Amino acid sequence: MKRRTVLQLLSAGVGSGVLGGLSARAWGQAPARSAGEPVVASAPGVTSREVRIGMSAAFKGTAAGLGAEFYRGAQAYYDEVNSRGGINGRNLTVIALDDGYEPTPCIRNTQQLVEKENVFFLSNYVGTPTLTRALPLIKRYTAQQVILVGNFTGAQPQREAPYVEHVFNIRASYRQEMMALVDRFWDQGARKFGVFYQVDAYGRSGTDGVARGLALRSAQIAAEATYRRGAKFEDDMAPAVQELRKAGVDVVLCTGAYQGCGAFVRGARDLGWGVPIANVSFVGSDAMLALLLQHGRTTGRDYTAALVNSQVVPSYDDVSLPGVVEYRTLMDRHKPSVPESLRDPAYTAQKLSFISLEGFVNAKVIVEGIRRAGVNPTRASFRAALETMRNVDLGIAAPLTFAPERHQGLDNVYFTRVENGRWVPVLDWNAAIKA
Repeated sequence: MKRRTVLQLLSAGVGSGVLGGLSARAWGQAPARSAGEPVVASAPGVTSREVRIGMSAAFKGTAAGLGAEFYRGAQAYYDEVNSRGGINGRNLTVIALDDGYEPTPCIRNTQQLVEKENVFFLSNYVGTPTLTRALPLIKRYTAQQVILVGNFTGAQPQREAPYVEHVFNIRASYRQEMMALVDRFWDQGARKFGVFYQVDAYGRSGTDGVARGLALRSAQIAAEATYRRGAKFEDDMAPAVQELRKAGVDVVLCTGAYQGCGAFVRGARDLGWGVPIANVSFVGSDAMLALLLQHGRTTGRDYTAALVNSQVVPSYDDVSLPGVVEYRTLMDRHKPSVPESLRDPAYTAQKLSFISLEGFVNAKVIVEGIRRAGVNPTRASFRAALETMRNVDLGIAAPLTFAPERHQGLDNVYFTRVENGRWVPVLDWNAAIKA
């Protein structure tokens, strides 16, 4: 008989003691458990009562919202699993460390998580400049079979040799996001594409996607402008705006974080430039929107017209999707928060966001992988279990597939615009890019 997946959630079962069509008794049980088989410590980070998961992300500073929301979304699902007895009686515990969105702390955190915290696996890292520097270290743990599952970056290095075998990416790539944005804007008549990006591996990765998309049409990027990682919303981006405006570009595609890109949008609109501006998912759409709306209330201006962001998960308002209903229900039920030691007092958590929904989806994949890995999982059995996942229904109308030769589970890209102070799906591109 074909085994049912725990991830198939029906919205009618969210609050009824039935999760994913399985009874509460069956929740978290691994397949093929022998009668009386004991639950024991079976691998680093796996005890009879706990599975330890390691996370390095930005929890403080100008990118605090990225790590905080990613953590909160995943934790909402883990809290629910734990409240139902865990997986074979083991609670899921996230050991999270702050790297401030900087490479060197991320490297130190990775070493600490593996060698001192003895985590079972790594998960939900945030950022290209951080992860790309940590990848060589993760590769050094090949003999210990350490893997990273799910991350908040769509960069290429973890999707290619020699690192892809150590990483299970869940989200679509920046290359896919940017090429999709080029497709849509080209269809709308744009021919001169400008780029605004963070000067690091992340910014270059997104810009490479733009270049590749344009190359398919025998075109090139018309103009570039940059900013340094760590920029604040209050920073002056007028020089970058003027550089791209002088080049006469039809659209600006941005690869950056919410404060720096928000500052660019603010600068463009304050200078009276209504060019369409688009960002990739990593920007932190909801945090950026909050900054623009707050500033707009102060100045009496609208900073959201002709603003389009790509996403790698569907809208968190789309309650036609059972996975979204589940996410909203569990975020409200558990009200997850980051540990006090990681909390940035300057950042206010968001009720719902694309980032926390992505973290939630990642947690669902991870739970299913651990469940499939057996009663007493090892790092080898966990990896093998992930590679058996075919067309797994996450409740978001986008089935996930991993395989030994496929370490990216999803490929979907979505497009959003702002309407009445909220991100909504783009249904009319003419309206979306109208200043």
